[in-house]
Order: sequence, then C-alpha cells, then structure tokens
Amino acid sequence: MTDQNTSGAELTKTGAVPGEPVASSPAPTAFLEVRDLHVHFPTEDGLVKSVDGLSFSLEKGRTLGIVGESGSGKSVTSLGIMGLHTVGQYGRKKARISGEIWLNGTELLTAPQDQVRRMRGREMSMIFQDPLSALHPYFTIGKQIVEAYRIHHDVDKKTARRRAVEMLDRVGIPQPDQRVDSYPHEFSGGMRQRAMIAMSLVNNPELLIADEPTTALDVTVQAQILDLIRDLQKEFGSAVVVITHDLGVVAELADDILVMYGGRCVEQGTADKVFYEPQHPYTWGLLGSMPRIDRDQSDRLTPVQGSPPSLINIPDGCAFHPRCPYADVPKGGITRTERPELRETAPGHFSACHMAQEDRERIWNEEIAPKL
Repeated sequence: MTDQNTSGAELTKTGAVPGEPVASSPAPTAFLEVRDLHVHFPTEDGLVKSVDGLSFSLEKGRTLGIVGESGSGKSVTSLGIMGLHTVGQYGRKKARISGEIWLNGTELLTAPQDQVRRMRGREMSMIFQDPLSALHPYFTIGKQIVEAYRIHHDVDKKTARRRAVEMLDRVGIPQPDQRVDSYPHEFSGGMRQRAMIAMSLVNNPELLIADEPTTALDVTVQAQILDLIRDLQKEFGSAVVVITHDLGVVAELADDILVMYGGRCVEQGTADKVFYEPQHPYTWGLLGSMPRIDRDQSDRLTPVQGSPPSLINIPDGCAFHPRCPYADVPKGGITRTERPELRETAPGHFSACHMAQEDRERIWNEEIAPKL
C-alpha cells in the first residue's frame, strides 16, 4: 500500500504511484475475480482499513456467501465491486482503493466511470440492505423500475411499464398491475424487499449482490426471499454474492463461503468444508454462537468473546488473537507479531491461522465439534 498521505487519485489498480513501473497482471480466469483489494477511508482519527487485501473469485451459476460480524468489511467490499466508493459529492474521492476487480474480462477499478455506470444495473446489480432507504420515497415503485429499465433499453414508457409489472409479478407481488403505482411506504418490509429484487433483476444482470437481503424480516418472509433469490438465479444463471452475518442464510444459499474478520479473509472454501471441517478459530466461534434446532434447548450458545477490532488500529499479527482462546497454541508469540497468510489446508479450502494442522484437527475433534 502507499503512504497514508498519498492521494486516492494517485492509486492505480495495483496500488502503485504513476511513473513507477507496474507489473502486468495475468488475465482473469473467473467471471468475477477480486485481487488484493484494499479500500481505505481517510478520517480525522486515522486511516480506516475497511478492506485490507481481499482476494476471491466466482463463476456464473454459483453463489458466494460472505460472512462476518458487523464492521468486518463485507458491505464495503460489495460497494467496491459496484464502483460506489470511487467518486463522492462534487467529484471528491471518498475512498482510497487499490487492487483489481475483474468482471467478465473488464477491470472495474481502472475502467472509465461512464463504462462502469453503464455496466451497473445491466451486467451487475445489487439488492441493498435497507430497501426503504434505497427506494426513493417521492416516486412510485413502478416509476423507479421503469427508470432502471429504460436507462439500459431504448423503449417507450408503456413498454417499460409492462416490464415493471411483469417483474413485480415474478417476485410475488400481489396485483402487480395495481401495486406498480404504489409508493415504497405503502409496501410492507417483505414487499419492499421483493420490489428491490425486481428492480435489481429487471435488466437480467449477470452478477447479483445481495447485501443482508433478509435483515429485519420475519422468518417466514426470510424463507420466501431466499427461495426467490435461489429460483431467479437458476432462471437467469447469474453469479450471486450474498453478504450476511447470518450463517443460516449462507447455509441455505451458498455454494462457497468466505469468512471475513478485520477487513481480511480468514477462511474460504465450499459450504460443506466451512460448515463441517472449519479450520479457523473465528469460524469455530461463529458456528458455536449459531442456534440450531437439533441442539438441546438447555445448552447455552457460546459467543465469541470480546469485540471486533478497530479498523483504524488493527492489532499486529493475527487480527483475531486478542479474542482467540487458542492464541498461545503456536509457540513463540507469533500470533501477536506476524500476520498469518491464507494457506490451502485441503483442495479448495483456505485458512489464515498460525496453528499447525495437527493442532487444529485435535482442537476441532476434541473440543469444538462435540459442542456443536
């Protein structure tokens, strides 16, 4: 990374300063490929390192679940992919971004803003965390979907309105030909979320990002929304990124899981591997704090002790070591001094932990798994 005083405008896709030689990057091999992404926000208190070296890839037709506590960098990552951190009010830079984000062969961080704007909504789209805030209160649901459609298609308003009614019907809004003229405040929370999904999918995007799609919804509506996302993905063949702190959501939807902590990836693998053979103590903590219907109701959940780290002052070494009950298992205090690299522990399964493989397996089999 560059010095804290380096202007955000000076960062290139590799984090280098113009005038310095930049090594060429290999061509992307996946539909979505994020490489060494950093998203930092300058503040009066210091540099907030919201995302600090994140890499992952995703193919079309698959769903990636990104999980972690609030403040781990999940939503910042999604907004970075969508290009919504780049320029703030009056053209000022809102964030210092470096790394690479490749979508279907296009590198988004260095692409012209006009090109990214054209891709946003058609090639990539996002279901925002709070539809009441994301939807404009002064315009009807139909008018907002019509606008989202016409900006990418040369059609008249009547044709676009028919498309809006069709999409509202597809996402399960009753009487869509009438509700198309309703305002957001006239919809329930679940219906607003469905309208948000209709707007996100109206242009058949190849990448759909769902940021906390079931927050503040009751469990029945949550199940309906998850079924809807799954069915629409099968229909459109989209790549889907689901961002959540709810492991139950990713268990329902995700093919692959990426666990974030302190702006970094601490574990990554298929859903089966992460749920049944987790390799990182933080993932153990998340699983231990998740309620399960097959668990004795008298058993208490085991929370992760302590609080997430400040992203202005991330601990040296392993960011999780102040909260990790196994921080002293690796000898020599390495967890406090050296940042662990993301290493492959099994084919397609990665973990960033200093513990030796035999220690992880012993602790998992003897102490963690019997309690889950």
